[in-house]
Amino acid sequence: MSTVTENMRAEALFASDLQPSDRPTDAQVARAIHTSLLVRGGAAGCAAAMAAEYGEHPESAALRMRWALTVASRGAHALAA
Repeated sequence: MSTVTENMRAEALFASDLQPSDRPTDAQVARAIHTSLLVRGGAAGCAAAMAAEYGEHPESAALRMRWALTVASRGAHALAA
C-alpha cells in the first residue's frame, strides 16, 4: 500500500520536468513523480519547490497545478510512485 497521496503525487508532478505539452503516458507520469520525490527529498521538498514557483510565477503555477491535479487523479493504481 502506497503512502503517497493524490495531492503528494500532484505536488511531485508539479515539481518535475514533465510538461503538459509532452502529453505524457501514465508510465511517464509515474516515473516523473518517483524521480521528483527522490531528487527533491520527498513530499516536503516537492511542496517547497511548488511554493517557490507560486511565489515567482503565480499566473503559470496555477495552470500547472490544475494540470498536475488532473493527471494525478487518473488513478492511484496507474500512477503509484
